[in-house]
Amino acid sequence: MRKRLLMAESAQAPLPAVNFLYFDEVGNGYLKGARCIDCGAVAPGDRLVCNACGARARMESVRLSERGTLYSYTIVHRSFPGVRTPFIAVIVDLDGGGALKGTLLGVKEDPREIRYGMPVKVVYRDTGQTSPEGRPFRSYYFVPSGMSPDE
Repeated sequence: MRKRLLMAESAQAPLPAVNFLYFDEVGNGYLKGARCIDCGAVAPGDRLVCNACGARARMESVRLSERGTLYSYTIVHRSFPGVRTPFIAVIVDLDGGGALKGTLLGVKEDPREIRYGMPVKVVYRDTGQTSPEGRPFRSYYFVPSGMSPDE
């Protein structure tokens, strides 16, 4: 019987573009954060100290929600060489707590098309960049909630 190589062990498995993006054994992405046991504040990534109340060593690891609402945005017209513009940089309030900065896809870069409070969800896509070994980097992005992940 041939042993199947897990996605995370594969030479072509994607690499996370941020330190709070993880992949399960079949390669599906998910985001991890920390919740304060004292005040309930949620933040992306591992934390030793609560950024809301300052409690030390009172953080528990949690899986972040993949749904939320658009809190703020800006349409970026100038960026680093090689970065396609315009794009929509957003801050999203996640369901269940926490907020994330990211890029909104699937919406025209026009303020008339973007609504504060718009429901969004997380999708995972390759960034278009690769490691020196040729492994693709994958990151999270936001799309309107009604949009399919492949659009």
